[in-house]
Amino acid sequence: MLRRKVDIKSFQKVLLVHNHNAGKQSFFSGIHKNVDTIAKRLLQTYGAERFHYVEVGTFAAAQAAGRRVCEEKVDWVIVAGGDGTLRALVEVCVEHDYWPYVSVYPAGTVNLVAKELMLRTDVDNWMFQISKGVTLPVCLGKANNRIFLTVVGIGVDSMVVKQVTPQEKKYLSTLAYVRQSGKVVGQEMLLHNWKYKFQVMIDNEGIWRDASSVIVTKSRYYAGRFSLVNGSSISNPALHVCLFTKDKCVDFLRYTALIAADMLSLDKSVEIYPAKQVEIRCNVKKFAAELDGDAVVESPLSISLLPRPLQFIS
Repeated sequence: MLRRKVDIKSFQKVLLVHNHNAGKQSFFSGIHKNVDTIAKRLLQTYGAERFHYVEVGTFAAAQAAGRRVCEEKVDWVIVAGGDGTLRALVEVCVEHDYWPYVSVYPAGTVNLVAKELMLRTDVDNWMFQISKGVTLPVCLGKANNRIFLTVVGIGVDSMVVKQVTPQEKKYLSTLAYVRQSGKVVGQEMLLHNWKYKFQVMIDNEGIWRDASSVIVTKSRYYAGRFSLVNGSSISNPALHVCLFTKDKCVDFLRYTALIAADMLSLDKSVEIYPAKQVEIRCNVKKFAAELDGDAVVESPLSISLLPRPLQFIS
């Protein structure tokens, strides 16, 4: 999609939102210092009348910051946090039909959006890249009534996400997901096959396809540095549906290995389809699904793309 430039110095209202509980910040205080440095530089550029800095510690606080963005008509909001913090704030803006310029500083656990935008934690590099004012339209997805920027997962990955506690994310970072993955395998697959079944309809074609787990992605990356589908991008107005059709423990271990090797498309039991609209139902009621790494919605799912993208300064 077409990039363009904006004069960031012309903005009259700039807000930096920092989730100090996101990602690895409990172990690496350098992230806090980096965000403080960014705040000081922005304050020098815009002055106290035009620039404000707010710290949040929960998704509810991030949503409150989103409401502030809408109420005060902030021109440019910078989110220092992870994909979940970014998703929570953007969701509020969409609900209020307010579309500010957005930037992200990678301070979370996985940071898929920042990774795809090629934004690093080094302050000088980040400031230099952002100062160019180059914008990229980022397409947003919607699952039921909730917004996502990168991925929807339902099945094994969403069960893992659902069981990871905020404390585990805070202190173990990505290791929390590894730990819970082992527990899910032991509890749900070791002595019997995976018992949850999903059916998926793509673009209202009238055909329900069976799967043991489903990932709907609109991002180049998944769960860090891994790539599920060639050509997928947050700026591309398209969804890609990955159907994992086998249900034994050995199958899920194979899927994990193939994802880690960026070779998922080689497995014939994984069906991948492009889509604009996706419907998903489950053999149990209200099975938790994850959006951008947080379990915030339940089955059945109706997934689509919003007609309007959000402009990211990157």
